[in-house]
Amino acid sequence: MQKMAHPDGEIGNARAAGKAGSIFILSTLSTTSLEDLSAGAPDTCKWFQLYIYKDRSLTEKLVRRAEKANFKALVLTVDAPIFGHRRSDVRNKFSLPSHLKLANFQGDLANGVITMGGSGINEYVASQFDASITWKDIAWLKQLTKLPIIAKGVLTAEDAVLAREFGCAGVIVSNHGARQIDTVPASIEALPEVAKAVGNDLVVMLDGGIMQGNDIFKALALGAKTVFIGRPAVYGLAYNGQSGVEQLLSVLRKDLEITMSLTGCQTLSDIQPGMVVHESFYSKL
Repeated sequence: MQKMAHPDGEIGNARAAGKAGSIFILSTLSTTSLEDLSAGAPDTCKWFQLYIYKDRSLTEKLVRRAEKANFKALVLTVDAPIFGHRRSDVRNKFSLPSHLKLANFQGDLANGVITMGGSGINEYVASQFDASITWKDIAWLKQLTKLPIIAKGVLTAEDAVLAREFGCAGVIVSNHGARQIDTVPASIEALPEVAKAVGNDLVVMLDGGIMQGNDIFKALALGAKTVFIGRPAVYGLAYNGQSGVEQLLSVLRKDLEITMSLTGCQTLSDIQPGMVVHESFYSKL
């Protein structure tokens, strides 16, 4: 719903990512459609984040549209069959502003994020998302498409192994912005065991908690091949649209370069696990 931050919305973020040589993941619940994003940011590598709806034909149509719009991968969110109890959204009676819609849909599905007394987004999810999904649904998706499937929302070695067994091409270690379960571990805490379990077989990525360059450095050291950002990109968008996101990505890149220089790393391959020590290590001394 990035047009809530700025009229450039998802297209502004995607263009900025493309200029930085990076990837943009479009949400199912976006305020820009698959087709409009493809036309608006043709040179950006684009992945599509997917939720599975109770009406499976809706999900199948989204997959077909992603293929046709030249998206390169599907990112299946596996940690949100329902949404957690987000108290601030309930207090604020969150609704999508009336001038915006969920652009990948029509009718009530496009305009349905409206509060009925609580959080409009939670009410939408409860009415539309399939809460019965299991790992076997990845096999169903693989029958629909040749696009690689990335499992987003993995926090344990056991789930990473299941993602591998069911044919995922990669995993994104993520706690959904810590908005699903209170006191859940930070993504960076879960990263080492996931990388150890499947890092030789799958592309391991990380989402969440990336606010500066040394956060990127830590993630790379602990086994991630790439990292994704959410809130910071929206902050950049709110500040100055596409240009604000470009500036943000430039700051992060420069910050990472400084961290690498100060730790004696000339290339990414020089970043090693031993360069990151967990704070609990010092409590044992």
